Amino acid sequence: MALPLPEAVAALAAAAVALAAAAAVLICMIAHITAIKMPTLHRHEEEKFFITAEGRKEPVPSIHDPPTRELSVVVPSYNEEDRLPLMMDEALDYLEKRQRQDPSFTYEVIVVDDGSKDQTKKVALKYCKKYGSDKVRVLSLVKNRGKGGAVRMVTHTFISFHLLLYLNEFCPNMQGVFSSRGKKILMADADGATKFPDIEKVEEGLKNLQPWPNQMAISCGSRAHLEKDSIAKRSYFRTLLMYGFHFLVWFLCVKGIRDTQCGFKLLTRKAAARTFSTLHIERWAFDVELLYIAQHLRIPVAEVAVNWTEIEGSKLVPFWSWLQMGRDLLFIRLRYMTGAWQLETRKYN
Repeated sequence: MALPLPEAVAALAAAAVALAAAAAVLICMIAHITAIKMPTLHRHEEEKFFITAEGRKEPVPSIHDPPTRELSVVVPSYNEEDRLPLMMDEALDYLEKRQRQDPSFTYEVIVVDDGSKDQTKKVALKYCKKYGSDKVRVLSLVKNRGKGGAVRMVTHTFISFHLLLYLNEFCPNMQGVFSSRGKKILMADADGATKFPDIEKVEEGLKNLQPWPNQMAISCGSRAHLEKDSIAKRSYFRTLLMYGFHFLVWFLCVKGIRDTQCGFKLLTRKAAARTFSTLHIERWAFDVELLYIAQHLRIPVAEVAVNWTEIEGSKLVPFWSWLQMGRDLLFIRLRYMTGAWQLETRKYN
């Protein structure tokens, strides 16, 4: 016997709610079961050394060593033989000029070859030879680790002052952070999308956060003020993807930061050590997890407008990359919420 229409509608609504609840429980279970815990990160024997211009191997420093530089520029790079020279020329021109103006300012540039298949390593070694191994260092990874993974491993070896440069979006970032000698770290796009003089803007943003609790603070560059102009140049589909991603970031992970993906973030040494050693995500959504961790640890975060120009050669594929990021955002929230991931410090060997 057929149910009256109101009762049928109510039954369908109840079934839909039950189905949605079951789906949510299932997704939570999948996120929890498939989560990779906090394994000890292994550094291959070849990754424990820098390569000098003469071909010698020098052991990388440790994050536990006292800093000996004001600034470490970490340049994660994967198949970047074409874009690397332009970025390196601009970076080193700026850094050399700054050092001439202030002799007490010391820096190093660390190029992390993230398992490249082209001549990235050879190109980097030319700068090592030109400027000396104390200013330009090359660290080769045995295999590609991705954006977050490479940054993490470099942090293990030496956290630095102002510049953590992404040579590409697949990020040996962590490799650079853990291998630096400086006081603070700045992540910046290695393609030159954000110019070096804007370093001073994020420096000011970090300074304005003082006093830093436990010497931890983060200053993020932001392109949010350019959003209206960028929308006018994008297709409706890409604009929809952008708004959808921003909503998911706000709803699931990070509140109060309009642009989490700008590759221009300045961190104090202790903030970098604490956040990078906890990271799980190694690719596109790595920045979101970084800020999610920072907010949960109550590390103060500033957002500062910077100039930005879109550069050709991005490895981000609009639909599939954003789909992967959406999945990662959901898993970040669910895995921390269910306890599969916790804000603990990762061990290295």
